[in-house]
Amino acid sequence: MPEGFKVDVEKAVGFKSPVEIVACNRRDYLLYALSVGVPESQLQWLYENDSNFGPLPTYALSLLLKSDDWDVNVFTERFSSGGATPGIPPYNPDAIVHGEQSLEVINPFPVQGGRFKLIKTCTGVYDKGSGMVITSSVDLVGETDNVHYCRMGSQMFVRGYGGWGGPKGPKGPSYQPPADRPTPDATVHFHTGPHQALLYRLSGDFNPLHADPKVAQSVGLPRPILHGLCSYGRVGHAITEHFANNDRHRFKSISARFASPVLPGETVTIEMWKVPRDAHSFGVVFTGKVGKRLVLSNGYAVIAATGSSKL
Repeated sequence: MPEGFKVDVEKAVGFKSPVEIVACNRRDYLLYALSVGVPESQLQWLYENDSNFGPLPTYALSLLLKSDDWDVNVFTERFSSGGATPGIPPYNPDAIVHGEQSLEVINPFPVQGGRFKLIKTCTGVYDKGSGMVITSSVDLVGETDNVHYCRMGSQMFVRGYGGWGGPKGPKGPSYQPPADRPTPDATVHFHTGPHQALLYRLSGDFNPLHADPKVAQSVGLPRPILHGLCSYGRVGHAITEHFANNDRHRFKSISARFASPVLPGETVTIEMWKVPRDAHSFGVVFTGKVGKRLVLSNGYAVIAATGSSKL
């Protein structure tokens, strides 16, 4: 940690960044579905003329770093596009690790795409000793219809910026596979290709860590890694397929922790357990592993018990 580094938590927490506009269309939905490994037989996600066509439930997460155009962008500019957060001194963006991610669906995402207001709020800054954790909430609202489509929660771990005496942060919920049911209710194998990260980045996350070997090696990785949200998106699809009959309107929320990176070419084994929740919905606990190594942990999704989008 740089000498004198100190966070003013009261200034940081609650700060809302300037509203940004992001945009997408049906082509983006198709590209995203391909990049997270949706099988070619499931045309409702891959073919715009399919009678059930629509975006995968997790698509909105790709808008976190996408702008309102369709060109490539500079990752550091997009990541800091809302400007600095008051109370948090400058830090090295290369030290950032995506720790956790959540998505809550408020209203079904529009099939045709559109333009949206991205509203980001800092919800916490914590001192973990070995690093700093910054949590944020991002609301996505239609630019013209003002419909609140979803809320996305991110947790970023900044390596080497701990020890400044801040709060440790609350302990979040723990989601574990049922102890009495070691065999999952469904298992999916996500066979990533050597090009997987190069394909997924076209949805908006152009962090060179996922493409440039020199950048990856500079932070101690053997080669570029797969985006955590790529595996995350494949999980979202697997849960929708196996527990919601591929009805995206039944998908209500998902959260998970990124436990370790995936290298393109590795196979991610996704294991899922259906668990009770309430009269209107049920939960799905999940993990993602490469061999015996956890890559997604503390995973939990909520699925509506019926096809009603009002639940």
